[in-house]
Formats: sequence, structure tokens, C-alpha cells
Amino acid sequence: MPLITTGKPFIRDLEQAGSLGVYVPLEGGYEGRYQRRLRATGYESMRLSARGLGDISAYLTGVHGVRPAHLGKKEIRTYYIPPMLDTFLNNLLPTSKGLVLWLIDGQVLSKQELAYLTQLPTIDPRVKVVIELGGDRQFSWKKLTDIANA
Repeated sequence: MPLITTGKPFIRDLEQAGSLGVYVPLEGGYEGRYQRRLRATGYESMRLSARGLGDISAYLTGVHGVRPAHLGKKEIRTYYIPPMLDTFLNNLLPTSKGLVLWLIDGQVLSKQELAYLTQLPTIDPRVKVVIELGGDRQFSWKKLTDIANA
């Protein structure tokens, strides 16, 4: 891998496919470079961990309830939170190309969740999805549809 990369093939593949699964070196640093390249081309990014998301469709595109930890004899309340993805999309700058949803620890996601995340760019074309699926010796990526169908 070259020391300095432009990221153009990565951005081109992301725009064509809509969702990519990436394999990053375990020492880190490479994913940050590609995120900077995405921001430089006009995308805004939302970085989340895939661990503990629960129902991904409800968390990203629907109003969902959250119950904080019960710490005694207080009544248990459910707080309703607006959808994360819609909130970010409503606050995009007019000059922005779109939103990149970057999920780390994607190896914990099931095939059904990966299939939903491949459908997300077709539901809203402003959304692109990148999921870190594991480690590799160099930064590499594949179409998420190929990974979900395998």
C-alpha cells in the first residue's frame, strides 16, 4: 500500500455500490485517512459501533424507546428517541453530497442485518454505508452485497 493514498478508487466504489465492507489493519490509522478523504469530497460521516445497536432498522430510521438503568425504587420510564439517521439527514449542509454511515465492529452483525444495511442506500440515496468487518494486512474493501450473499 502506498504511503499516501488519494482514496479515489474507494470513493468511486462506494458511490457505485452504495455500501462497502472494509478490512482494516489492526494497528489502526488507515480508516481515519479514508474518512478524511470522504469528508474532503463533500460527504459527512456518522461513526457508530455495531455492538449493542439492537434493532438496527428501528435505531436508524424509526422512533425507538430507551430505558435507562433502574437504580432503586423509582418507577421505570421509557424515553423515546428520534431516529438517528433521519436526524443527521435533516441537518445536512446543502452543499453536502450525503451521509456516510461508518460502523465499526461489524463482524458481530448477522446476515439479516447486513442485508438491511445493503438496502439502506436504495431507501435513501443520500446515505452510503461502510462497515468494518475485520482485520487484514492492508486496507481492502468489497461490496457489501457480495458479503451478505456469501
